[in-house]
Amino acid sequence: MDGKQFGDKILANIAKVIIGKEHTARLLLTAFLADGHVLLEDMPGTGKTKLAKTLAKSIHGDFSRIQFTPDLLPSDVTGINVYDRQKNEFVLRRGPVFTNILLADEINRATPRTQAGLLECMEERQVTIDGQTFVPGEPFFVIATQNPVETTGTFPLPEAQTDRFMMRLAMGLPEREEELALLERYMEREPLDDLESVLTLEELSEARQAVVKVFVHPCVREYMVSLVRATRKGEQIIMGVSPRGSLALLRSAKAYAFLDGRTYVSPDDIRALAVPVLAHRIVLGYGLNGANGAEKLVERILASTPVPTEEFKV
Repeated sequence: MDGKQFGDKILANIAKVIIGKEHTARLLLTAFLADGHVLLEDMPGTGKTKLAKTLAKSIHGDFSRIQFTPDLLPSDVTGINVYDRQKNEFVLRRGPVFTNILLADEINRATPRTQAGLLECMEERQVTIDGQTFVPGEPFFVIATQNPVETTGTFPLPEAQTDRFMMRLAMGLPEREEELALLERYMEREPLDDLESVLTLEELSEARQAVVKVFVHPCVREYMVSLVRATRKGEQIIMGVSPRGSLALLRSAKAYAFLDGRTYVSPDDIRALAVPVLAHRIVLGYGLNGANGAEKLVERILASTPVPTEEFKV
């Protein structure tokens, strides 16, 4: 399977609805192929939910959405056993997590207890209800949207949960020309209503198998480890990137190379993914500008860490 044609087909479909966010859409698709999850964080109204719905509709699979609110319970997410009087037994009422693509909208508006309801199914791809274990879906991909912590009525995600997201992405505000094109496109209709799926779950499975076979040279792996270990050093760093982050960087780099039509990972792939994959896993000391501070730290590490180059013999 040609990875570039595979990616271009889906990204072109997404571009029918979303204007000017090609790089963000590419990273979202990269995480999906790498069997990870994505946290979309930005101010309200920038198209986070729209992008998630567009990707979900581009794939012929099951889709569910949860609107997180302060009164949402864990059982509203995972499901609950209810008593059926006609059958005289308890019957499982499955929650929204039993799907292929789950949109957790405004996840930081729910309490930490409800947020924790996603931990097991995100990491272990299983749901435990009253001692019984169930598989949510295959594949299972969570796209969570989050408003900035400064927004009224939000609960910051704990580090244990943010670490389970392969990437944290931001939509950003559109350029002037992009916003004008947006108004024109949505003048008379909603493009998402007419969008059709261009990918089956079988094609996705084949693409994921091809991603696994992408080659990563030992020197590139050493470069990845050097970057990750550098995030654990320094007085301003409370917590650096864990081994889970190293594996996320490896898997996402293989998927990123596949979408570029290559069968090998290059150092440029690592550099392109370092900030979205690593920054949200870093905890800095008080007053160091939160997420922006972590991103700047990763950028400094990229600038100071030698990039592996191929040696040519004359």
